[in-house]
Amino acid sequence: MMINQAISASQKRKTLVEQLSSGKIIRYPGAPNALIAKMIDQIGYDGIYISGGVMANTLGYPDVGLTTLTEICTQAKYIVNATSLPTIIDADTGFGEVLNVARTIQELEMIGLAGCHIEDQQNPKRCGHLDNKSVLATTEVAKKINAAHRAKNDTNFMIIARTDARASEGIDKTIERAKAYVDAGASMIFPEAMQDESDFEKMRKSLDVPIMANMTEFGKSKLLSVSELENLGINMVIYPVTLQRIAMKAIELALLDIKSKGHQNDQIVNMQSRADLYSLLGYEAYNEFDENIFNFKL
Repeated sequence: MMINQAISASQKRKTLVEQLSSGKIIRYPGAPNALIAKMIDQIGYDGIYISGGVMANTLGYPDVGLTTLTEICTQAKYIVNATSLPTIIDADTGFGEVLNVARTIQELEMIGLAGCHIEDQQNPKRCGHLDNKSVLATTEVAKKINAAHRAKNDTNFMIIARTDARASEGIDKTIERAKAYVDAGASMIFPEAMQDESDFEKMRKSLDVPIMANMTEFGKSKLLSVSELENLGINMVIYPVTLQRIAMKAIELALLDIKSKGHQNDQIVNMQSRADLYSLLGYEAYNEFDENIFNFKL
């Protein structure tokens, strides 16, 4: 989308609000980079999700809160600008306390994101589907959520409150937390690591705001289909690490095959062609600006 970026950040945020009001569930796959974001757009998904875990992994780190606001903004801006789709991002615990959270929101707005989620874990935080997570007091998190709400300049920027309290406090306390976060200004609730359909049902009956579901593999939650989630009243589903996992396994198998055989000939069938890559990148559109760019045949 570098050439003729026609969709403004403001319009993308309006699109997300409209999607959440449509009565239909929306699907946001996780994009490890801008090229994969383009593929998500080409296939026809509703939007893009940027996982904090995937961003940390891309830098060679585990998901334990080691990335900085500057690092996630640097990675995210390329993904945001790659497509016309609204993009939301994992902002971990907000990268600090109340004032830090306020700056985080404004930085994320400036690079064109449509929203972010902030979680209630204590630092060092960890993946939401691991054991022994610790959560902050509800009042402390509510202050962060309120700071995020007050700091945003675009009213359509989505402040999503994520709660990781299910494992340590149970579903009823998790619902209490979610209600407090909504009162503090959250536009949506992300109840992490729900155990089954009944958890989602209870959340839906208790809240008037949109609810996000995380369908991540190898985690605490049962993997539910889009229709199952929609029937439960869920408004958005994310697949945060799915594409990274698929890509990494394919890369591992290819490297082993090439190492064993001494050539990549048997892997050609598994590769994206040069023509498909150039089509995805929009090579021809760039030629309108410089006729020396796409003056070749594939």
